[in-house]
Amino acid sequence: MTKRSWLPEGVTEWKDRHGKPRYRFRKKGLPTHNFRHQPGTQEFMVEYRGAVEAAPVSAKLKVATPGSFDDLAARFYATPRWKSMKPSSQETYRGIIDRFRDRKKKGVRYGDLPVRMVTVAHLDAILGKMSDTPAAANNLRKALKRLFAYAIKLGWRADNPAALTDSFKAGKGWHTWTDDEIEQYRAYHAYGTRARLALELTLNTAARRCNIANLTRTDLRGGKFYVEHVKGCDPTIVRAAPETLKAIEAMEVTGIGNFLVTRYGKPISVEGLGIQMRRWANEAGLPHCSIHGLRKAQSRRLAESGATSLQGRAVTGHKTDRTFAYYAEQADREALADAALANLADRKMPNPAKS
Repeated sequence: MTKRSWLPEGVTEWKDRHGKPRYRFRKKGLPTHNFRHQPGTQEFMVEYRGAVEAAPVSAKLKVATPGSFDDLAARFYATPRWKSMKPSSQETYRGIIDRFRDRKKKGVRYGDLPVRMVTVAHLDAILGKMSDTPAAANNLRKALKRLFAYAIKLGWRADNPAALTDSFKAGKGWHTWTDDEIEQYRAYHAYGTRARLALELTLNTAARRCNIANLTRTDLRGGKFYVEHVKGCDPTIVRAAPETLKAIEAMEVTGIGNFLVTRYGKPISVEGLGIQMRRWANEAGLPHCSIHGLRKAQSRRLAESGATSLQGRAVTGHKTDRTFAYYAEQADREALADAALANLADRKMPNPAKS
């Protein structure tokens, strides 16, 4: 049994009787957990979080107070709707809900509060204190709407107070990389580095980091990337750009399928990719740039190239014109206006003299 430096804390590798590598979480005071999924996958991280946050074995299991938020959350996590959600979505929602349950007011955990007693005013007060982080507030509101909707199904409530609260106006979100910033990053990180490959893969496919971290050589077929986008997006088939192919060819083959690996030659985790990309951007003098900003940058570039919403969505995987337009809103409007007027001037207009 060995502990690899690329594995999360508490996880060790061992081999079963068939010689196949297996992974186990063990930590004093917590239950042992044997993983069903491989390190580097989103499913593995969901299992890991569950293992880390499990109730201590030395403590008696706390029985949730009937009708409390703890009780509601436990029931919600057992529903078919929850179990049908993707692991990445489960991890996101569980984190939001569990953090809410662990909050305290005057020494009382929100998780212990009765669901039927919560009012719109209570939730407005909680969300109002999150004005400095409007995106986080909106995410909490969305999660609570789901919880209260399930409470209605259980007959615990007749209304959904979270649905009656006001959301914060959405901000611009992650910074959209400019073309100059992309070139600045490329100038600093040469071909043959993981940093360069990460940028080219992300920009080319316009995929989220969870897709990029798990992108393998089998996903590149016939010169095209086959991407199964997460979070409700449609799958896409995108031609590999010359810069991306050059970045792939410049990398040493590691013997595993993933394009992006750790410095130890193991699959990079989703969280690890986000951390590394932040570090690589900082090194290039771009501390305000993130990996998600590259997805927005490709949407912008598609819009500036004259791509229709349908064409742009065929690359990014967005299901609706509205979501693609949101990502592409940083397009150079001056350039778009010039192109539109040029196209208008090229049209063969009827001759008024012949009318």
